[in-house]
Amino acid sequence: MIASLPSPSSGAIHLGPLQLRAYGLCIALGVWAAVVVTARRYRARGGDPNLITTIAIWAVPAGIVGARIYHVITDYELYFGAGGHPLNALKIWDGGLGIWGGIALGVVVGAWVAHRHHADVPLLLDCAAPALPLAQAIGRWGNWWNQELFGRPTTLPWALEISRGHRPAAYVQYSTFHPTFLYESLWDLCVVGIVLLVERKVRLRKGSLLAVYVAAYTFGRFFTEYERIDFAHKIGPLRLNDWVSAVVFVGAVTVLVVLNRGSRPEVADRTPAVAGEGAPGVVGPAGADESVGVPEHGAPEHGAAAGPPSPPQDAPP
Repeated sequence: MIASLPSPSSGAIHLGPLQLRAYGLCIALGVWAAVVVTARRYRARGGDPNLITTIAIWAVPAGIVGARIYHVITDYELYFGAGGHPLNALKIWDGGLGIWGGIALGVVVGAWVAHRHHADVPLLLDCAAPALPLAQAIGRWGNWWNQELFGRPTTLPWALEISRGHRPAAYVQYSTFHPTFLYESLWDLCVVGIVLLVERKVRLRKGSLLAVYVAAYTFGRFFTEYERIDFAHKIGPLRLNDWVSAVVFVGAVTVLVVLNRGSRPEVADRTPAVAGEGAPGVVGPAGADESVGVPEHGAPEHGAAAGPPSPPQDAPP
């Protein structure tokens, strides 16, 4: 039986004289996975996959900047409080990215670039919806390398070992904690599945899958955030990010409902139209009789021009 999960002794990976920060490597791998998945989904829908790379060149740096800004603003005491060092706000490799700021600024900049290239922005949002939580699932392992953002003490078999230097002062006597990074990574993978399942089973307007992703992610984030013991501002009994999760969840569900109520959702018909059946560009139900209203006897052959009816043979000239 596994007694506990070990933590890396260092947050860096050494390849000879080369040193790679594991946190940054996890973020980079997540971004790469998101770009590959989005490009494949966009190509399958008739889009140019090279556009995804163009968008990523702008959206990814914007997302990282937005994530760092959110973190610095919500934890400003770490950098601008007593004993803080403002220049440490630039040390992104030491951890500290707020997903809320990253998704917000990254999506806005990405949508702007897509619009400049005359692309279908709602379609692109649908293509990116399952790719974003996949990137998060990979990126969360950077917290494991940095021994950060863990939960309350526990002795469960999957408890995470944390070295003394990384434990909060109030918990220094404990050695194993809830691996909240792992909980959130697994939940992110569940969100990928949820988005793909909704896409397959539910008829939604284009662009709605992004709201599905946001709602599903924030639902799980509320619980993983509640479990964490790292420093955070609180409003009442809840951490700031718990409140943010709740507000964003309500907002995402509201957008989803408003966007899809009223008229029938726009769904691309994947069935090729057959010439001569139904109206142009419209595919009727399989096996449907397309000659409704035409007499059974004396009907013109399929594809023949229909002329005026012939008078009866016994009719006067």
